[in-house]
Amino acid sequence: MKDVKIADLKSRLSHYLRQVRAGETVTVLDRNTPVARIVPFDSGDDIVITKPAPNAPSLASLKLPKPPKIDVDIVSVLLEDRRRR
Repeated sequence: MKDVKIADLKSRLSHYLRQVRAGETVTVLDRNTPVARIVPFDSGDDIVITKPAPNAPSLASLKLPKPPKIDVDIVSVLLEDRRRR
């Protein structure tokens, strides 16, 4: 693992990205304090989006439940909560 200060990373970004591509991990430092880590991309971390089943209804055709009927003014409840904090 290599440590690199922000200014050096900015001036030699391509160099450090080549090292990451080769499998190294680079820790980014801000005045000797670690703030980020650049790691090689792992394709196993990808998000997999699956298509809906062919017979699944479209979202536009789904009926949402009716909103609950409440006798409370939500804005006043929020304002009161904020005043207490």
